[in-house]
Amino acid sequence: MTETSVQFKSLIAAAAQWAGRMLFPPVCAGCQRLVAETGALCGECWPKLRFLEQPWCDVLGTPFSYEVGEGMLSADAIANPPPFRRARAAVSYNGVARQMVLNLKFGDRTELAPSMARWMLRVAPDLVADADLIVPVPLHRTRYFNRRFNQSAELARALCALSGKRFGPEIVIRARATRQQVGLTARAREENVRGAFRVPKHMMPQTRDKHILVIDDVYTTGNTVTSLTKTLKRAGATEVDVLTFARVLPGDFRPEEAGSI
Repeated sequence: MTETSVQFKSLIAAAAQWAGRMLFPPVCAGCQRLVAETGALCGECWPKLRFLEQPWCDVLGTPFSYEVGEGMLSADAIANPPPFRRARAAVSYNGVARQMVLNLKFGDRTELAPSMARWMLRVAPDLVADADLIVPVPLHRTRYFNRRFNQSAELARALCALSGKRFGPEIVIRARATRQQVGLTARAREENVRGAFRVPKHMMPQTRDKHILVIDDVYTTGNTVTSLTKTLKRAGATEVDVLTFARVLPGDFRPEEAGSI
């Protein structure tokens, strides 16, 4: 390819990008104000985002309100040890973060996924580095048909593009449809996702002896990723970590939003 051809293609690409920005200008991921870059937040929304920082529970990633020392576990992690090794989330599920999740999941704002994935990578570089394979929480085919895409898969795809890790959306399937977890009792939540996931036989060689990172948009009760972790371990995975964009903390959830998580 000649230098002239390369320059011509660059001009065409730049013109197409300019036309796209004119027709579909980037808007704030939280409030829809015009911003400079796709996936960015405006000056009013940015301070409202609560990034999760250490100190946190070494297993569940829930933040402590004061320094407790390295390797400390929360009461929940001690009383109910999860099957996964570690869980981390980039932000608390409230305010702007909640709106970003809803925009991605129900507003077809898939262009937000790369920015959200960058924040996920920032909070858990060790989990990403340790992973042999990145697997999104799958949707059941009926929900996928209605929504047309899997928001967890979009986040996982963007994270793989940033990290160079292998993307495995086909590794696990959701074998049956499940209800929304919010509003169910602890036992009902567990029963709701029991047996919901399956690793197809032809995919088991891909999980055997692998360290797998599971990706979801929001960590609520933990029952979904717990069930998925057990499925992956039965298929031969040696370790499973969990990374989500947001995590529901006390005070984040409002009853009227039961159908939106």
